[in-house]
Amino acid sequence: MQKLYPLKFQPVFKDKVWGGTRLKTLFGKDFSPLANCGESWELAAFGSEDSVISNGFLKGNELSELLEVYMGELVGENVFNQHGNEFPLLVKFIDTSDYLSVQVHPDDEVARSLHNSNGKTEMWYILDAQPGAEIISGFNKDVDHEVLLKHVENNTLREIMLAKPVKPGDVLFLPAGRVHAIGAGITLCEIQQASDITYRLYDWDRPGMDGKPRELHLEQALKVIDYKKAREFTVNYTPATNGSVNLVRDKHFTTNLLTFERKIETDYYLVDSFVLLVCIDGAFEIQYQGGNESIAKGEVVLLPAEIHQLSYIPKEPCRVLETYIG
Repeated sequence: MQKLYPLKFQPVFKDKVWGGTRLKTLFGKDFSPLANCGESWELAAFGSEDSVISNGFLKGNELSELLEVYMGELVGENVFNQHGNEFPLLVKFIDTSDYLSVQVHPDDEVARSLHNSNGKTEMWYILDAQPGAEIISGFNKDVDHEVLLKHVENNTLREIMLAKPVKPGDVLFLPAGRVHAIGAGITLCEIQQASDITYRLYDWDRPGMDGKPRELHLEQALKVIDYKKAREFTVNYTPATNGSVNLVRDKHFTTNLLTFERKIETDYYLVDSFVLLVCIDGAFEIQYQGGNESIAKGEVVLLPAEIHQLSYIPKEPCRVLETYIG
């Protein structure tokens, strides 16, 4: 069986009522014939979504097919023992011209009992934000079912939500149960558990793609919401020159920010997990035993767990999100 190598994938573009066009201008992504693109799914393998490899001898194969064949060599023995043939993460870019719905996601326990699915804990890295663009995340005070329902019924939910402007480089961590909404004029990278379960509480009284109001899920949402007052919801960090800084460390995934303008050496021997690299700025080459692979801005690459030692050689100054399990 041929050795694995750094894998790239064909993105899948999603038309959304709130979608924008900046994925084309920022990353050169061609989402035609869509007029706009709300989400670009860069890497996924769950439900009906299965990313297709776009490089090397495995080009044209789906990620789930590789997982069945290569198992721990692809994702790491510990990850395979825990998740089996389910790839545990999803990476996407999101671009907004309007507010997303006010929504919440269930945790693993609820999602598995009701939907036979993972829960959805996620993180966002803000790539671009128009002046005044904001994120809503959590409540500005402790609330309960009755208070929440009163504000939903009166269309005043915004009054009890914590909102703040964001700027490029901001990082947000959103555990399952956190009520949230992305505002208009924001482009971000989302790294999350492999799940697409969303409970909507409020959708700004607008029609969906079919001209009808989108479904709300109040009954389900009320069972999973964290009703406590939210704390500061952006991650405090300082980028490391030619090095790595941790952004998120959670049982579901760890994400670091690599910033480099010269060659750096990396060894993932102790990680025992696949590694996802999202190039959010610049371009670089990956050198590994057996070859090399070029990565451009806006591309996502999956490093198989069996590849440990690599060199990252920048073609220009780079910022890269590095994610793995553990």
